[in-house]
Amino acid sequence: MPAYESNPFSPPAPVARATLRNSESGATLTDVPLLIDSGADVTLLPKASVDFLGIPVSANSGYELTSFDGSASISQSIRAELIFQRKIFRGEFLLTDQEVGFLGRDVINHLSILLDGPRLIEACAN
Repeated sequence: MPAYESNPFSPPAPVARATLRNSESGATLTDVPLLIDSGADVTLLPKASVDFLGIPVSANSGYELTSFDGSASISQSIRAELIFQRKIFRGEFLLTDQEVGFLGRDVINHLSILLDGPRLIEACAN
């Protein structure tokens, strides 16, 4: 079971490590960090990881996001494959400029995830 991560989070937070694949070229990047965020409707991928794989931003894509504090921002989208827990999630994902992305309910609603806060560990079951 992976331990919660304390860098850059205080207090420590559950971070999943996923593989991102360019649907067109087949290029992959492993160990993409995604904060498990049950409050997020959708998954946001780190822009640096997407750029590394050469995944193009979808034309005319711009989605307004509202954060927990009520602030709004615009995020672009891409088409890619996210591989996590031996499952492949294909489709449209949004981008974040942050180093760590966000694993949202569009993905986690397909998984069983146990977050053990007192022991600071996470576990996934299929």
